[in-house]
Amino acid sequence: MKKLSVLFAAVMMVVSVGMAKAQKIATLDVMGVLNAMPEKKKADADLKTFLDTKQAEIKKKADAGQAKLKQYSEEAPKKTAEENKAREAELQKIQEEIAQMQDKAQKDLQAKQDVAFGPIEKKLNDAVEKVAKANGYDYIMDANSSAFVYKAGPDATAAIKKELGIQ
Repeated sequence: MKKLSVLFAAVMMVVSVGMAKAQKIATLDVMGVLNAMPEKKKADADLKTFLDTKQAEIKKKADAGQAKLKQYSEEAPKKTAEENKAREAELQKIQEEIAQMQDKAQKDLQAKQDVAFGPIEKKLNDAVEKVAKANGYDYIMDANSSAFVYKAGPDATAAIKKELGIQ
């Protein structure tokens, strides 16, 4: 029985050593690579222009609402209760329209981001996969991740930038 236990332990050690082959792990500065990609710079600029346009539209509507509020506040003592109530309803409608514009702008921005960044992410992922296969990496992890306790080993950032044709 004792020989069987020793034999079993020996077999387990051999199997576990075989399974624990050295895995090659590299790190990658994902944000550094993304920020160096001309496609991302262009997408960021386009999204900023889109957002600035939407914010200007919303500001214009809000300024018009503020002007009406000021006017109505000054004229309120001279108007009837019925007129003031109608004006309050109009101001409430303007506030709702502004809130709807903000919601729509946020949804439109998210949709534009998804469309703009989809091909960029695919291009990066394809480059990561190509570099990983070329260098025999089993894993490439984000170097900026807070999950790292210790970081050593190769850094694939330069190879991936080279693959993408960026500096």
